[in-house]
Amino acid sequence: MNLSAQPTVVIVPGLRDHVPDHWQTVLADTIADARTVPPLEKDRLSRDAQVAALDEALSDISGPVVLVAHSAGVMTTVHWAQRHRRPVKGALLAAPPDFDTPLPEGYPTLGALRENGWTPTPRTPLPFPSIVAASTNDPLAAADRVADLARAWGSRLVDLGPVGHLNPASGYGAWPRAEEFVRELVQASSDMSA
Repeated sequence: MNLSAQPTVVIVPGLRDHVPDHWQTVLADTIADARTVPPLEKDRLSRDAQVAALDEALSDISGPVVLVAHSAGVMTTVHWAQRHRRPVKGALLAAPPDFDTPLPEGYPTLGALRENGWTPTPRTPLPFPSIVAASTNDPLAAADRVADLARAWGSRLVDLGPVGHLNPASGYGAWPRAEEFVRELVQASSDMSA
């Protein structure tokens, strides 16, 4: 996929997504000049640190961007959008978790999420077009809760069916639909500026 002379694609991983077989890693290797927000060495659960890492990654890019976020990366993106303004042509928000309800064992507790600034989840419209790609059987968020978030953010909701959390544990390395959604966001931004 060649998106040269187009917005820069910035990959915003979740808290556990820096693995070689994750679809975001595969996508970053597929798109020319894609950038990935690097993993934090400390304060990994801190919302402020995650938002600052995204903002730092964006500060190195002079033109517009398309954000591609997964899981907690979606929450990083929506928190970032409340604080910062820069040219963002669109965002793919895949498998957002519901940080306002208890997560399965092995994930941060509601108390830890609250202490680290993740709650309450922002529910204001995003200042750029977005697609929420949602699973019907995501263990980190009920489909109706994700639909409510998509409405609040002004996002187009895409029902992916039963794809779990859309990660390697759910059987997803390569996810070709991500490229389709990125092309759609880039095309929509080109149409709007024409």
